[in-house]
Amino acid sequence: MRYQRSSALFQEAQKYIPGGVNSPVRAFKSVGGVPVFMQSAKGAYLTDVDGNQYIDYINSWGPAIIGHAHEMVVEAVKKQAESGFSFGTPTELETEIAKLITERINGIDQIRMVSSGTEACMSAIRLARGFTGRDKIIKFEGCYHGHSDAFLIKAGSGAITFGNPNSPGVTQGTAKDTLLARYNDLEQIEALFQNNEGEIAAIIIEPVAGNMGCVLPENNFLQNLRKICDENGTLLIFDEVMTGFRLAFGGAQERLGVKADIVTYGKVIGGGMPVGAFAAREEIMDYLAPKGAVYQAGTLSGNPLAMRAGLETLKIILSEKDFYLSLNAQTEKLASEVAKALDEKGIHHCINRLGSMMSVFFDVDKVQNFDEAQNANHQKFNQFFHHLLNNGIYLPPSGYETWFISSHIQDAEIEKTVEAIRSF
Repeated sequence: MRYQRSSALFQEAQKYIPGGVNSPVRAFKSVGGVPVFMQSAKGAYLTDVDGNQYIDYINSWGPAIIGHAHEMVVEAVKKQAESGFSFGTPTELETEIAKLITERINGIDQIRMVSSGTEACMSAIRLARGFTGRDKIIKFEGCYHGHSDAFLIKAGSGAITFGNPNSPGVTQGTAKDTLLARYNDLEQIEALFQNNEGEIAAIIIEPVAGNMGCVLPENNFLQNLRKICDENGTLLIFDEVMTGFRLAFGGAQERLGVKADIVTYGKVIGGGMPVGAFAAREEIMDYLAPKGAVYQAGTLSGNPLAMRAGLETLKIILSEKDFYLSLNAQTEKLASEVAKALDEKGIHHCINRLGSMMSVFFDVDKVQNFDEAQNANHQKFNQFFHHLLNNGIYLPPSGYETWFISSHIQDAEIEKTVEAIRSF
Protein backbone atom coordinates (compact mmCIF):
# COMPACT_ATOMS: atom_id res chain seq x y z
CA MET A 1 0.00 0.00 0.00
CA ARG A 2 1.05 3.60 -0.52
CA TYR A 3 1.00 6.07 2.37
CA GLN A 4 2.34 9.19 0.64
CA ARG A 5 -0.38 11.55 1.83
CA SER A 6 -0.24 10.12 5.39
CA SER A 7 3.54 10.63 5.48
CA ALA A 8 3.23 14.25 4.33
CA LEU A 9 0.45 14.97 6.82
CA PHE A 10 2.45 13.44 9.67
CA GLN A 11 5.46 15.63 8.87
CA GLU A 12 3.18 18.67 8.85
CA ALA A 13 1.41 17.66 12.06
CA GLN A 14 4.69 17.34 13.97
CA LYS A 15 5.30 21.06 13.46
CA TYR A 16 2.16 22.04 15.32
CA ILE A 17 1.11 19.09 17.51
CA PRO A 18 3.46 17.42 20.05
CA GLY A 19 4.68 14.24 18.39
CA GLY A 20 2.24 14.89 15.57
CA VAL A 21 -0.65 13.27 17.42
CA ASN A 22 -3.22 14.14 20.07
CA SER A 23 -2.94 10.76 21.83
CA PRO A 24 0.43 8.96 22.04
CA VAL A 25 -0.52 5.46 20.83
CA ARG A 26 -1.55 6.93 17.46
CA ALA A 27 2.08 7.80 16.69
CA PHE A 28 3.01 4.13 15.90
CA LYS A 29 6.01 4.40 18.27
CA SER A 30 5.38 0.88 19.55
CA VAL A 31 5.21 -0.76 16.12
CA GLY A 32 7.37 1.67 14.12
CA GLY A 33 6.60 3.38 10.86
CA VAL A 34 4.41 6.33 9.99
CA PRO A 35 0.87 6.57 11.40
CA VAL A 36 -1.96 6.28 8.92
CA PHE A 37 -4.20 9.33 8.64
CA MET A 38 -7.84 8.36 8.18
CA GLN A 39 -10.35 10.21 6.08
CA SER A 40 -13.61 8.34 6.60
CA ALA A 41 -15.20 5.26 8.10
CA LYS A 42 -18.31 3.24 7.38
CA GLY A 43 -19.52 -0.03 8.86
CA ALA A 44 -16.52 -2.35 9.34
CA TYR A 45 -14.12 -0.26 7.23
CA LEU A 46 -11.72 2.67 7.47
CA THR A 47 -10.49 4.64 4.46
CA ASP A 48 -7.24 6.60 4.70
CA VAL A 49 -6.20 9.82 2.97
CA ASP A 50 -4.40 7.83 0.25
CA GLY A 51 -7.59 5.92 -0.57
CA ASN A 52 -6.56 2.65 1.10
CA GLN A 53 -9.33 0.71 2.81
CA TYR A 54 -8.97 -1.40 5.98
CA ILE A 55 -11.06 -3.81 8.01
CA ASP A 56 -11.14 -2.07 11.38
CA TYR A 57 -10.34 -3.97 14.58
CA ILE A 58 -9.96 -0.83 16.71
CA ASN A 59 -13.34 0.77 16.14
CA SER A 60 -12.19 4.06 17.63
CA TRP A 61 -10.76 2.06 20.57
CA GLY A 62 -14.16 0.61 21.39
CA PRO A 63 -17.02 3.08 20.82
CA ALA A 64 -18.05 1.89 17.34
CA ILE A 65 -19.62 -1.35 18.56
CA ILE A 66 -22.40 -1.06 15.95
CA GLY A 67 -19.92 -0.09 13.25
CA HIS A 68 -18.94 3.31 11.94
CA ALA A 69 -21.41 5.98 10.85
CA HIS A 70 -24.56 3.98 11.55
CA GLU A 71 -27.35 5.62 9.55
CA MET A 72 -29.71 5.98 12.51
CA VAL A 73 -27.04 7.56 14.72
CA VAL A 74 -25.92 9.93 11.99
CA GLU A 75 -29.49 11.05 11.35
CA ALA A 76 -30.18 11.55 15.06
CA VAL A 77 -27.05 13.67 15.52
CA LYS A 78 -27.86 15.77 12.43
CA LYS A 79 -31.32 16.47 13.81
CA GLN A 80 -29.91 17.37 17.22
CA ALA A 81 -27.31 19.67 15.68
CA GLU A 82 -30.06 21.71 14.07
CA SER A 83 -31.33 22.51 17.59
CA GLY A 84 -27.92 23.61 18.86
CA PHE A 85 -24.58 22.09 19.82
CA SER A 86 -24.33 23.04 23.50
CA PHE A 87 -26.38 25.09 25.96
CA GLY A 88 -24.60 24.94 29.33
CA THR A 89 -28.01 24.20 30.86
CA PRO A 90 -29.88 21.02 31.81
CA THR A 91 -31.70 19.20 28.99
CA GLU A 92 -34.38 16.53 28.98
CA LEU A 93 -32.04 14.37 26.90
CA GLU A 94 -29.62 13.97 29.83
CA THR A 95 -32.39 12.55 32.02
CA GLU A 96 -33.56 10.26 29.23
CA ILE A 97 -30.20 8.54 28.81
CA ALA A 98 -29.59 8.45 32.58
CA LYS A 99 -32.97 6.78 33.10
CA LEU A 100 -32.34 4.24 30.33
CA ILE A 101 -29.02 3.22 31.88
CA THR A 102 -29.92 3.18 35.59
CA GLU A 103 -33.15 1.25 35.03
CA ARG A 104 -31.32 -1.52 33.17
CA ILE A 105 -28.13 -1.91 35.21
CA ASN A 106 -28.39 -3.39 38.68
CA GLY A 107 -26.64 -1.68 41.56
CA ILE A 108 -26.56 1.87 40.21
CA ASP A 109 -29.21 4.44 41.10
CA GLN A 110 -27.70 7.58 39.60
CA ILE A 111 -25.17 8.51 36.94
CA ARG A 112 -23.16 11.68 36.30
CA MET A 113 -22.06 12.45 32.73
CA VAL A 114 -18.60 13.86 32.01
CA SER A 115 -16.54 14.29 28.83
CA SER A 116 -13.98 11.48 28.94
CA GLY A 117 -13.03 8.19 30.58
CA THR A 118 -10.11 9.91 32.30
CA GLU A 119 -12.48 12.43 33.86
CA ALA A 120 -14.85 9.67 34.92
CA CYS A 121 -12.13 7.68 36.71
CA MET A 122 -10.61 10.78 38.31
CA SER A 123 -14.04 11.77 39.62
CA ALA A 124 -14.78 8.26 40.87
CA ILE A 125 -11.61 8.26 42.98
CA ARG A 126 -12.44 11.67 44.45
CA LEU A 127 -15.96 10.49 45.26
CA ALA A 128 -14.64 7.31 46.91
CA ARG A 129 -12.24 9.32 49.05
CA GLY A 130 -14.98 11.76 50.01
CA PHE A 131 -17.38 8.95 50.91
CA THR A 132 -14.91 6.89 52.96
CA GLY A 133 -12.84 9.71 54.45
CA ARG A 134 -9.68 7.83 53.42
CA ASP A 135 -6.83 8.77 51.05
CA LYS A 136 -5.20 5.66 49.63
CA ILE A 137 -6.23 3.68 46.57
CA ILE A 138 -5.08 0.42 45.03
CA LYS A 139 -4.57 0.11 41.30
CA PHE A 140 -3.09 -2.70 39.22
CA GLU A 141 0.00 -2.81 37.04
CA GLY A 142 -1.04 -2.77 33.41
CA CYS A 143 -4.47 -1.24 34.05
CA TYR A 144 -4.97 2.20 32.56
CA HIS A 145 -7.55 4.57 34.00
CA GLY A 146 -6.67 7.70 32.08
CA HIS A 147 -3.91 10.24 32.58
CA SER A 148 -4.95 11.72 35.92
CA ASP A 149 -1.96 12.05 38.28
CA ALA A 150 -3.11 9.35 40.71
CA PHE A 151 -3.09 6.73 37.95
CA LEU A 152 0.31 7.40 36.34
CA ILE A 153 2.15 5.31 38.89
CA LYS A 154 4.51 2.37 38.47
CA ALA A 155 5.54 -0.25 41.02
CA GLY A 156 8.21 0.42 43.60
CA SER A 157 11.10 -1.91 44.40
CA GLY A 158 9.02 -4.20 46.56
CA ALA A 159 5.76 -5.96 45.81
CA ILE A 160 3.78 -3.95 48.36
CA THR A 161 5.61 -0.62 48.46
CA PHE A 162 4.23 2.75 47.53
CA GLY A 163 4.29 3.54 43.85
CA ASN A 164 6.57 5.98 42.09
CA PRO A 165 5.54 8.44 39.38
CA ASN A 166 6.17 7.21 35.83
CA SER A 167 5.51 10.59 34.24
CA PRO A 168 7.22 13.91 34.95
CA GLY A 169 4.72 16.27 36.49
CA VAL A 170 3.31 13.66 38.88
CA THR A 171 4.48 14.43 42.41
CA GLN A 172 5.77 12.01 45.01
CA GLY A 173 3.04 13.38 47.27
CA THR A 174 0.41 12.13 44.84
CA ALA A 175 2.19 8.83 44.33
CA LYS A 176 2.33 7.99 48.03
CA ASP A 177 -1.44 7.49 48.11
CA THR A 178 -1.47 5.04 45.19
CA LEU A 179 -0.64 1.43 46.04
CA LEU A 180 0.32 -1.02 43.29
CA ALA A 181 -0.63 -4.66 42.91
CA ARG A 182 -0.27 -7.35 40.27
CA TYR A 183 -3.42 -8.26 38.33
CA ASN A 184 -4.83 -11.63 39.43
CA ASP A 185 -2.59 -11.70 42.53
CA LEU A 186 -4.86 -11.86 45.59
CA GLU A 187 -1.98 -12.32 48.04
CA GLN A 188 -0.62 -8.87 47.19
CA ILE A 189 -4.02 -7.33 47.84
CA GLU A 190 -4.27 -9.02 51.22
CA ALA A 191 -0.78 -7.81 52.14
CA LEU A 192 -1.62 -4.23 51.13
CA PHE A 193 -4.67 -4.23 53.38
CA GLN A 194 -2.64 -5.64 56.29
CA ASN A 195 -0.01 -2.94 55.88
CA ASN A 196 -2.51 -0.10 55.40
CA GLU A 197 -5.34 -1.07 57.72
CA GLY A 198 -8.21 1.41 57.72
CA GLU A 199 -6.52 3.68 55.14
CA ILE A 200 -7.66 2.36 51.76
CA ALA A 201 -10.58 4.22 50.20
CA ALA A 202 -10.95 2.16 47.05
CA ILE A 203 -9.66 -0.50 44.72
CA ILE A 204 -9.94 0.53 41.08
CA ILE A 205 -9.64 -2.13 38.40
CA GLU A 206 -10.44 -2.87 34.80
CA PRO A 207 -12.61 -5.97 35.43
CA VAL A 208 -11.32 -7.24 32.10
CA ALA A 209 -8.03 -5.49 31.43
CA GLY A 210 -7.60 -3.92 28.03
CA ASN A 211 -4.40 -1.91 28.27
CA MET A 212 -1.89 -4.73 28.57
CA GLY A 213 -3.74 -6.56 25.86
CA CYS A 214 -6.94 -8.34 26.79
CA VAL A 215 -6.32 -9.99 30.19
CA LEU A 216 -9.06 -11.82 32.03
CA PRO A 217 -9.67 -12.08 35.80
CA GLU A 218 -8.82 -15.61 36.92
CA ASN A 219 -9.77 -17.88 39.84
CA ASN A 220 -12.63 -15.73 41.21
CA PHE A 221 -10.27 -12.77 41.48
CA LEU A 222 -13.03 -10.15 41.23
CA GLN A 223 -15.28 -12.05 43.65
CA ASN A 224 -12.45 -12.09 46.18
CA LEU A 225 -11.81 -8.37 45.71
CA ARG A 226 -15.49 -7.77 46.43
CA LYS A 227 -15.20 -9.80 49.64
CA ILE A 228 -12.05 -7.98 50.81
CA CYS A 229 -13.60 -4.58 50.15
CA ASP A 230 -16.72 -5.51 52.12
CA GLU A 231 -14.61 -6.69 55.04
CA ASN A 232 -12.56 -3.48 55.13
CA GLY A 233 -15.10 -0.75 54.38
CA THR A 234 -13.37 -0.08 51.05
CA LEU A 235 -15.18 0.75 47.81
CA LEU A 236 -14.70 -1.38 44.71
CA ILE A 237 -14.52 0.68 41.52
CA PHE A 238 -14.92 -1.01 38.14
CA ASP A 239 -13.42 0.95 35.29
CA GLU A 240 -15.86 -0.11 32.59
CA VAL A 241 -14.83 2.52 30.09
CA MET A 242 -13.97 -0.36 27.73
CA THR A 243 -16.23 -3.15 28.99
CA GLY A 244 -19.38 -1.16 29.72
CA PHE A 245 -22.14 -1.87 27.19
CA ARG A 246 -19.64 -4.07 25.30
CA LEU A 247 -19.38 -7.35 27.23
CA ALA A 248 -23.11 -7.03 27.95
CA PHE A 249 -25.45 -4.10 28.31
CA GLY A 250 -24.62 -4.21 32.02
CA GLY A 251 -20.92 -4.60 31.21
CA ALA A 252 -18.54 -6.77 33.17
CA GLN A 253 -20.76 -6.55 36.25
CA GLU A 254 -23.49 -8.40 34.38
CA ARG A 255 -21.20 -10.70 32.40
CA LEU A 256 -19.08 -11.78 35.38
CA GLY A 257 -21.68 -11.52 38.14
CA VAL A 258 -19.78 -9.15 40.44
CA LYS A 259 -21.16 -5.82 41.67
CA ALA A 260 -18.96 -2.77 42.05
CA ASP A 261 -19.69 0.21 44.31
CA ILE A 262 -18.80 2.78 41.65
CA VAL A 263 -18.66 2.15 37.91
CA THR A 264 -17.06 4.34 35.27
CA TYR A 265 -18.13 4.37 31.63
CA GLY A 266 -16.97 5.80 28.32
CA LYS A 267 -16.59 4.80 24.66
CA VAL A 268 -19.85 2.98 23.76
CA ILE A 269 -21.90 5.27 26.01
CA GLY A 270 -21.10 8.17 23.66
CA GLY A 271 -21.60 6.37 20.37
CA GLY A 272 -18.32 7.84 19.09
CA MET A 273 -18.66 11.26 20.71
CA PRO A 274 -16.43 12.35 23.65
CA VAL A 275 -18.35 11.06 26.69
CA GLY A 276 -17.58 9.52 30.05
CA ALA A 277 -19.72 8.81 33.10
CA PHE A 278 -19.58 7.46 36.62
CA ALA A 279 -22.41 5.82 38.52
CA ALA A 280 -23.17 4.33 41.93
CA ARG A 281 -25.95 3.72 44.39
CA GLU A 282 -27.73 6.79 45.74
CA GLU A 283 -26.00 6.65 49.13
CA ILE A 284 -22.64 7.28 47.44
CA MET A 285 -23.83 9.70 44.75
CA ASP A 286 -25.45 11.87 47.45
CA TYR A 287 -21.90 12.98 48.36
CA LEU A 288 -21.53 14.63 44.95
CA ALA A 289 -22.09 18.36 44.41
CA PRO A 290 -24.47 20.14 44.27
CA LYS A 291 -26.18 17.84 46.80
CA GLY A 292 -23.00 16.89 48.64
CA ALA A 293 -19.55 18.36 49.26
CA VAL A 294 -17.49 16.37 46.71
CA TYR A 295 -17.03 18.79 43.84
CA GLN A 296 -17.08 17.90 40.15
CA ALA A 297 -18.15 20.04 37.21
CA GLY A 298 -17.75 20.33 33.44
CA THR A 299 -18.88 22.87 30.85
CA LEU A 300 -19.63 20.23 28.21
CA SER A 301 -20.86 17.48 30.55
CA GLY A 302 -24.10 16.08 29.13
CA ASN A 303 -23.43 17.73 25.77
CA PRO A 304 -26.58 17.31 23.63
CA LEU A 305 -24.79 15.97 20.54
CA ALA A 306 -22.91 13.40 22.62
CA MET A 307 -26.02 12.42 24.57
CA ARG A 308 -27.99 11.96 21.36
CA ALA A 309 -25.29 9.80 19.74
CA GLY A 310 -24.97 7.68 22.89
CA LEU A 311 -28.69 7.31 23.45
CA GLU A 312 -29.31 6.28 19.84
CA THR A 313 -26.47 3.74 19.99
CA LEU A 314 -27.79 2.18 23.19
CA LYS A 315 -31.32 2.02 21.75
CA ILE A 316 -30.04 0.24 18.64
CA ILE A 317 -28.25 -2.32 20.80
CA LEU A 318 -31.38 -2.91 22.89
CA SER A 319 -33.58 -3.19 19.79
CA GLU A 320 -31.62 -6.17 18.46
CA LYS A 321 -32.71 -9.16 20.51
CA ASP A 322 -29.54 -11.23 20.04
CA PHE A 323 -27.08 -8.37 19.63
CA TYR A 324 -24.50 -9.60 22.14
CA LEU A 325 -25.00 -13.26 21.28
CA SER A 326 -24.27 -12.55 17.62
CA LEU A 327 -21.36 -10.19 18.31
CA ASN A 328 -19.73 -12.64 20.70
CA ALA A 329 -20.20 -15.53 18.26
CA GLN A 330 -18.49 -13.61 15.46
CA THR A 331 -15.60 -12.67 17.74
CA GLU A 332 -15.26 -16.28 18.88
CA LYS A 333 -15.16 -17.33 15.22
CA LEU A 334 -12.53 -14.70 14.45
CA ALA A 335 -10.35 -15.83 17.37
CA SER A 336 -10.72 -19.48 16.39
CA GLU A 337 -9.85 -18.86 12.74
CA VAL A 338 -6.88 -16.64 13.63
CA ALA A 339 -5.59 -19.33 16.00
CA LYS A 340 -6.01 -22.01 13.33
CA ALA A 341 -4.11 -19.96 10.75
CA LEU A 342 -1.23 -19.27 13.16
CA ASP A 343 -1.12 -22.94 14.18
CA GLU A 344 -0.93 -23.98 10.53
CA LYS A 345 2.19 -21.84 10.17
CA GLY A 346 3.69 -23.14 13.42
CA ILE A 347 3.63 -19.71 15.07
CA HIS A 348 3.60 -20.01 18.86
CA HIS A 349 0.91 -17.79 20.33
CA CYS A 350 -1.98 -17.48 22.77
CA ILE A 351 -5.24 -15.61 22.34
CA ASN A 352 -7.12 -14.02 25.22
CA ARG A 353 -10.77 -13.25 24.59
CA LEU A 354 -13.96 -12.36 26.37
CA GLY A 355 -17.03 -11.24 24.46
CA SER A 356 -15.98 -8.87 21.67
CA MET A 357 -12.55 -8.07 23.13
CA MET A 358 -9.48 -10.14 22.19
CA SER A 359 -5.70 -10.02 21.89
CA VAL A 360 -3.02 -12.15 20.25
CA PHE A 361 0.25 -12.65 22.16
CA PHE A 362 3.26 -14.30 20.50
CA ASP A 363 5.71 -16.84 21.98
CA VAL A 364 3.94 -17.23 25.34
CA ASP A 365 1.56 -19.87 26.67
CA LYS A 366 -0.55 -17.60 28.86
CA VAL A 367 -0.96 -13.96 29.88
CA GLN A 368 -2.61 -13.25 33.23
CA ASN A 369 -0.84 -10.05 34.29
CA PHE A 370 1.39 -7.24 33.07
CA ASP A 371 4.66 -9.14 33.62
CA GLU A 372 3.44 -11.97 31.41
CA ALA A 373 2.21 -9.48 28.80
CA GLN A 374 5.71 -7.98 28.73
CA ASN A 375 7.18 -11.44 28.15
CA ALA A 376 5.32 -11.81 24.86
CA ASN A 377 7.28 -11.30 21.65
CA HIS A 378 6.36 -7.73 20.79
CA GLN A 379 8.81 -7.56 17.90
CA LYS A 380 6.88 -10.36 16.24
CA PHE A 381 3.64 -8.51 16.94
CA ASN A 382 5.07 -5.42 15.24
CA GLN A 383 5.87 -7.49 12.13
CA PHE A 384 2.40 -9.03 12.30
CA PHE A 385 0.82 -5.58 12.59
CA HIS A 386 2.58 -4.16 9.53
CA HIS A 387 1.95 -7.28 7.44
CA LEU A 388 -1.77 -7.07 8.15
CA LEU A 389 -1.80 -3.28 7.66
CA ASN A 390 -0.31 -3.75 4.18
CA ASN A 391 -3.04 -6.30 3.49
CA GLY A 392 -5.89 -3.99 4.47
CA ILE A 393 -6.34 -5.05 8.12
CA TYR A 394 -6.09 -2.35 10.80
CA LEU A 395 -5.08 -3.68 14.24
CA PRO A 396 -4.28 -1.67 17.35
CA PRO A 397 -0.71 -0.37 16.81
CA SER A 398 0.60 -1.98 20.01
CA GLY A 399 0.80 -5.49 21.42
CA TYR A 400 -0.48 -4.04 24.70
CA GLU A 401 -3.88 -3.08 23.30
CA THR A 402 -7.14 -4.95 22.90
CA TRP A 403 -8.86 -5.58 19.58
CA PHE A 404 -12.43 -4.28 19.62
CA ILE A 405 -14.87 -6.07 17.32
CA SER A 406 -17.97 -4.42 15.88
CA SER A 407 -21.23 -6.01 14.78
CA HIS A 408 -20.22 -5.29 11.16
CA ILE A 409 -17.38 -7.82 11.29
CA GLN A 410 -18.99 -10.67 9.42
CA ASP A 411 -17.75 -13.81 7.64
CA ALA A 412 -16.31 -11.93 4.65
CA GLU A 413 -14.16 -9.73 6.92
CA ILE A 414 -13.01 -12.72 8.95
CA GLU A 415 -12.08 -14.65 5.80
CA LYS A 416 -10.05 -11.72 4.46
CA THR A 417 -8.27 -11.35 7.82
CA VAL A 418 -7.38 -15.04 7.97
CA GLU A 419 -6.18 -14.99 4.37
CA ALA A 420 -3.78 -12.16 5.26
CA ILE A 421 -2.52 -14.07 8.31
CA ARG A 422 -1.83 -17.16 6.21
CA SER A 423 0.65 -15.10 4.18
CA PHE A 424 2.41 -13.74 7.29
